Amino acid sequence: MPKMKTKSGAKKRFVVRASGGIKRGSAFKRHILTKKTTKSKRQLRGVHTVHASDAKSVRAMLPNG
Repeated sequence: MPKMKTKSGAKKRFVVRASGGIKRGSAFKRHILTKKTTKSKRQLRGVHTVHASDAKSVRAMLPNG
């Protein structure tokens, strides 16, 4: 039986925590920041958790995670 492969794009973007949650970064904060408000940019800082409705598909991409 061949090994299950990890999606290389997913392993760069997600980290599975010890508690079982999946850590992710924020979208919309890389460029074109001049037209975004200071409040919106501040709220995009830090790490976030993948929503429960998306967690199943992320786990399928990270079989060894």
